[in-house]
Amino acid sequence: MAGLMLQGTGSDVGKSVLVAGLCRASANRGLKVLPFKPQNMSNNAAVTADGGEIGRAQALQALAARAELHTDMNPVLLKPEADHTSQLVVHGKVRGRLGASGFREGRRSLLPEVLESWSRLEARCDLVVIEGAGSPAEINLRAGDIANMGFARAAQVPVVLVGDIDRGGVIASLVGTRAVLDPADAAMIRGFIVNKFRGDRALFADGYAAIEQLSGWPGLGVVPWLPCIASLPSEDAVVLERDRRRDAARRLVACPMLPRIANFDDLDPLRSEPEVELVMVPPGQQIPLAADLVVLPGTKATAADLAFVREQGWDIDILHHHRRGGMVLGICGGYQMLGRELADPLGIEGAPGGCAGLGLLDVRTELGPRKALRRVSGIALGARFDGYEMHMGTTAGPDCARPFAQLDDRGAEGAVSADGRVIGTYCHGLLGGPALRARLLQRIAARSDGHDHARLVDAALDQLADALEKHLDLERMIALARGRA
Repeated sequence: MAGLMLQGTGSDVGKSVLVAGLCRASANRGLKVLPFKPQNMSNNAAVTADGGEIGRAQALQALAARAELHTDMNPVLLKPEADHTSQLVVHGKVRGRLGASGFREGRRSLLPEVLESWSRLEARCDLVVIEGAGSPAEINLRAGDIANMGFARAAQVPVVLVGDIDRGGVIASLVGTRAVLDPADAAMIRGFIVNKFRGDRALFADGYAAIEQLSGWPGLGVVPWLPCIASLPSEDAVVLERDRRRDAARRLVACPMLPRIANFDDLDPLRSEPEVELVMVPPGQQIPLAADLVVLPGTKATAADLAFVREQGWDIDILHHHRRGGMVLGICGGYQMLGRELADPLGIEGAPGGCAGLGLLDVRTELGPRKALRRVSGIALGARFDGYEMHMGTTAGPDCARPFAQLDDRGAEGAVSADGRVIGTYCHGLLGGPALRARLLQRIAARSDGHDHARLVDAALDQLADALEKHLDLERMIALARGRA
């Protein structure tokens, strides 16, 4: 057995990024390493080689490990929907819908399947780096847990606890976690990491020593605030709320922050362009009049988020933007919103019914029970691209006669309006390659710097790995994983 689990004192303390960094650092050392997250809750997902889906963070971690994506890396995925329910994905396939209480009661039954995935991964590599979810300090959720200590104890893997000093209270959060844990759970923790430190490390020496003394756990290092992380995709939509930059000298791309926004890392390549200012528009704010391009992103609940668009008045903003000559790009659920009608006769997203779309594309979407999960490649706007599809429903109508893309295996895909200024597509990830992104930016009079976004992300992972080599005791952590410390 060679596994090490990172758990956190709370959400968004940096577990996902640290796991990615440890995967790349271990791979750079010549180890065959794989990532694992027993249970994830996210609408940001990726399509795997074995035809399923996993959380986007595990896809990044697999990239860091230089490994092919596989559903065993994230055996249980919850995708929140509109009515306080979540779509349950097990081993990459949809298994149904669950309310919060239903999952809490039923998750214990999923532990054997989680352990099956863990065993298969463990047999394939030298090291498995595991990410927890939320915090083990949420002891009200401990019964039946499969995400943190429930898994760690079942699989008998050592745990390292991560605290975020940037949010404040890191001493209390680490020591407090020790105080509330069951002694058997606390015994699984073999050390701690302080993450996101700014300033002079020497000024925290006494605090670091206090954590060691009060918790009884050894410190494994202090990771500074790392600028390279900004180049990595984020799994949590909460990060989007921090983006408030505006620069009038650049072309403005605006994206409304839908409540159930999904796969928003589609936008990361635009964020990296020097001549583009990407603005995530929060609820309560108008889509900027100066926007050159409005992107309607993917969503886990198209009808509910379309209703939210109307509640916010964003539908009026988008229609006005188009009348003034602006461009609109709808991806996946955003594509469905742009049509004339969204029909849900089987109640896939809630009660059976339907609603009118924004009417910017002459197409109609009907939701259905079959989920399309596939990797795609083809030509769009005269440029080659690679991406993936992940959606429920089919879209058809007159504007599909002007397809956005020609896919290598299935031909025409997506739709373009008669005036050429509204585009809809089911293809995620299509902006990662420089050629298609450049063609799109030409339409709003912006030049691309031509960077390959995948290479940018890969370089950031190497920088992250180098930093962890410098600031963490990786030798001890690997020894812990091997049961030698």
